[in-house]
Amino acid sequence: MQMEARPSSPIAPPSRRGLSRVEAAGYIGVSPTTFDKMVIAGEMPGPKRVGTRKIWDVRALDLAFDDLPGEDSVPETNDWD
Repeated sequence: MQMEARPSSPIAPPSRRGLSRVEAAGYIGVSPTTFDKMVIAGEMPGPKRVGTRKIWDVRALDLAFDDLPGEDSVPETNDWD
């Protein structure tokens, strides 16, 4: 019995755990400017420091991305407003 090969993913996972700011933004699919805004808003994690470099942890990015609301999420509203 021959097994079919799975189709390749259009975006390969990073080959290392730490990503630069630009790489981290690309990893979650946004521009670096949008990524900066998401970090400031607490939607994405801040970087780790390695010497003078700022490096984002792929695992932390994955967890933060999982916590983002989906398109089908109901926004929190207050009927009293």
